[in-house]
Amino acid sequence: MKKLILVCLSCLLFAGAFAQSDSAAYQLQRNKINSMLAVRSQKFGQYDQSLSEHTGIFGFQTKKDIRRSNDILMDIVKTDNDIYQQLKILLAYRTFQQSQVLDKSKETENTALESMYTINKLQNQLEKIKKEQDENIRLQDKASLNFKIIVFILVGIILFLLRNQIRRKEKV
Repeated sequence: MKKLILVCLSCLLFAGAFAQSDSAAYQLQRNKINSMLAVRSQKFGQYDQSLSEHTGIFGFQTKKDIRRSNDILMDIVKTDNDIYQQLKILLAYRTFQQSQVLDKSKETENTALESMYTINKLQNQLEKIKKEQDENIRLQDKASLNFKIIVFILVGIILFLLRNQIRRKEKV
């Protein structure tokens, strides 16, 4: 009996440690088990009291006293069985919640990995675009320089031709 009470209390303390993240169903189940434990404690008090009752001749227990004690004890056993069933349900809730947390954790990890992959891909594309832009700027600068050289040469040729033409007119 004492082992059962210790097991129940340890389960409740274990469950109490995680009470902040419990779902509503889990809380209801815990409350139900707590109320069942309170009823069981009350019945055990009745059983203890019935053991001390001696209504027979010379202070002995009668068959009626023993039957009453046995009935209370059987009721305690039934309550214990109900508590065990409810504890199984409570542990199933806990297992379900833990699996949900693991699933959520894996999902978050996968999302983070996918985000990192996407970020790396975008960084690589950005580097490629920057290289292309630098190459285009370099080609543009080269083309601009070539254009300036050609214009300078053309201006030089035109000036040379104009000078020659002015000299011919002066000679004439």
